[in-house]
Amino acid sequence: MSRFDRYILSTLLGIFGFFALMLVGVYWINRAVGLFDQLIGDGQTALVFLAFSALTLPYVIKLVLPVAAFIAAVYGGNRLIADSELVVMQATGFSPFRLARPVALFGLVVTGMMLVLTLALVPMARIAADQQRAAMSENITARFLDAGQFSHPAAGVTLYIREISTSGELLDMFLSDERSETRRTVYTAGRALFLRGEQGPKLLMFGGMAQVLNRADGSLSVTRFAQFTYDLGALLTGAASGRRTVDTLPTRDLLAPSDAVVKEAGKSREALMFAGHARLADPFLALAAALVGFAALLQGSYSRTGLWWQIALAVGLLVAVQGVTTLAASRGASLPMGWLLAYAAPVLGLSLSVLLLWWAGRPRRRTRAVAGLTPGEVAA
Repeated sequence: MSRFDRYILSTLLGIFGFFALMLVGVYWINRAVGLFDQLIGDGQTALVFLAFSALTLPYVIKLVLPVAAFIAAVYGGNRLIADSELVVMQATGFSPFRLARPVALFGLVVTGMMLVLTLALVPMARIAADQQRAAMSENITARFLDAGQFSHPAAGVTLYIREISTSGELLDMFLSDERSETRRTVYTAGRALFLRGEQGPKLLMFGGMAQVLNRADGSLSVTRFAQFTYDLGALLTGAASGRRTVDTLPTRDLLAPSDAVVKEAGKSREALMFAGHARLADPFLALAAALVGFAALLQGSYSRTGLWWQIALAVGLLVAVQGVTTLAASRGASLPMGWLLAYAAPVLGLSLSVLLLWWAGRPRRRTRAVAGLTPGEVAA
């Protein structure tokens, strides 16, 4: 690597580190405020809040890295042009493609960071968050099992337990479920047990009955049971189902999903394949964003008023690339070969950067006609 490349690369990395840290902090604090209200409102401790906040960091970092790379390329390129450093290098014969080489190296460094995040750190953090959420759900459910008082685990659900024995049995239990608009169900049991299973916490009731009131016609049906299991954990949105989701599945299972994986995730094969290829394609948005931002600054000639229209061009192109990303995500998951759309935005961004670099290095033509002039007049 030449001294020029090292200088540009170190400059871009320094600016990138500053803006990445700032954007991650702002975005993370914004998410942490909502998370704090939710967890503390549910009676969780500060340690649980810190654990969940830490597990959201890989995803937050993945979101802001392409934006930070774009800002670093535009800000750094603008500063280098304003200080006439790039102008001097162009005067020595450096082409736009040669000037963009350290920017490409910078983009590849950020792309490598994003590959580590999307392929390893983000899925691992999602798995850990699901496990933490499942444990928290069981603790929240257990908190509602208070003897001698009515509690409301969820809207429309009322639970009452007369007594909890020393062995953990729930004696004389009453449970009313009014979540349905068409019926109301009341469960009563002489005794019940609170179980913590892989599918979430459950109530196992013995020797009771279920009374179902049909709201439409006012009819009442009664069913007696010797044993009945009620999924109490499903009342809470945080309860884990024990199944892996698209966010927690390994990339190899997404790229070639088997029938078992499709059934487990509850998504179509096309959606799983698109998600897998998106994990491979999204990191290259950082490379495309950096090159598009830098290449847009090389358009036109030096102006004392600054590079405002070049910066506006760079922002407009980045918005267009992001629009393609959004469109591909909405359509790619439903098309038979939709996984190809995962690469549309990076390919578009890289193609635009190559086009801009070629346009910046094209030979300039004289604007006035030279027909009929002598060589000496043309030279003058």
